[in-house]
Amino acid sequence: MYFIYGMYWCFNAVTRAEGEPSAVLVRALEPLAGIDLMRRRRGMRSHRDADLTNGPGKLCQALGVTGHHNRYPLDVPPLVIRAGSDVPREAVIVTPRVGISRSAEWPLRWFVAGSPFVSKTPSHFPRLPADR
Repeated sequence: MYFIYGMYWCFNAVTRAEGEPSAVLVRALEPLAGIDLMRRRRGMRSHRDADLTNGPGKLCQALGVTGHHNRYPLDVPPLVIRAGSDVPREAVIVTPRVGISRSAEWPLRWFVAGSPFVSKTPSHFPRLPADR
């Protein structure tokens, strides 16, 4: 499921059965392949690889995700989410979401601590361990 935010698309992965509201906004990823194509799609020449996909709009632009992909399954091409490497729970940080006003204090932003591929979190935001 995708939605448009401003002039950029965002990528949500629905995580429950149809009729049960629940989704994950994919905010960033670490590019492992296709970096030159991502740079072309984003119009980038000399920026850091970490800046290619470190925000929901940037991620969709780099991957070429548009409204055309709405409601595609995520287990067959052209969009596939695969299991990655396990991350120890103690390496995961949880913070409030950035840039919202309603329910802003909810701890809904999960990421690997120290990853350069995640957009910056305001320094005044609380950081909680995922294993609490």
